[in-house]
Amino acid sequence: MNLFKTFTRTLFITLIVFIAGQNKSFADGGFPVRPGRLLISPSVSYFFANSQWDSSGVKKRFANNGKFASVGVTLYAEYGLSRRFAVVASVPYVFNNYRQTGFPNSTSSGLTDIETGLRYYLANIDFVYYFSIQGTAITPLYSNNQSLGYGEEGAELKLAFSGSGHLGSNSTYFNVSDGVRQYFGTNGPIQNRYSGTFGLSLDSEFENQVSASVSGIYSQSNDKRFSVIPETNKDFSFLQASLSYGHSFTREISLFATGGEFLTGRNTGAGTTFSLAFIYRLDYR
Repeated sequence: MNLFKTFTRTLFITLIVFIAGQNKSFADGGFPVRPGRLLISPSVSYFFANSQWDSSGVKKRFANNGKFASVGVTLYAEYGLSRRFAVVASVPYVFNNYRQTGFPNSTSSGLTDIETGLRYYLANIDFVYYFSIQGTAITPLYSNNQSLGYGEEGAELKLAFSGSGHLGSNSTYFNVSDGVRQYFGTNGPIQNRYSGTFGLSLDSEFENQVSASVSGIYSQSNDKRFSVIPETNKDFSFLQASLSYGHSFTREISLFATGGEFLTGRNTGAGTTFSLAFIYRLDYR
């Protein structure tokens, strides 16, 4: 297995860990994408919560035996423009359902926020450790629907550091990232989004991999209201842990399954997440 193929497999699993971890598609890896290479990742995710952390971090059940569930379908794409630059984009669709004893069900569905970004690979150390910076624009694909998101444009600047190594006879990798996001509307929150991942190959052909990650968001706003729909809260925080298993059928096609659990939080739902995602790789050069 050459070094280039190792990095390709590493990038695949890095993408999926964060797709599942945030219930939306966005990549945080510092590993470069080959010029002319297109990565396409359709994914489906499920989020469930029947309790919340209040504004002081105390966990309690939703009122009236409430239960919130959300199914999301996301299409993520990344294309290598050159050795230094890559463009990324994600388009999500969600279906939300909240039910309470004695009340009619509340549902909402539709496209949410499209994210488009440009990533620049700052540097590498011996082609083993990589640093990148990414700017992302957030644009709502809906209007007058507070059940799908803030309805506000935003921007994010993110730094990432990635590397690979060995644990005994197994190949490993890690990825850490931190991004600051600002929404521009009334009481638009400012957010710190952070994540860290460690992955391990289970065989010499890199066909089977496992990984563990932690991720979280710390969001500040003058709007302190709580909603069972996580994407509509503005002043909140949470920490999440996730486990992922991936299998590569060929060099072009991989499938990943991920489960995650919210560990702590403030003014947000105490959720559980599951997801399935495919990775397709196409070369145009």
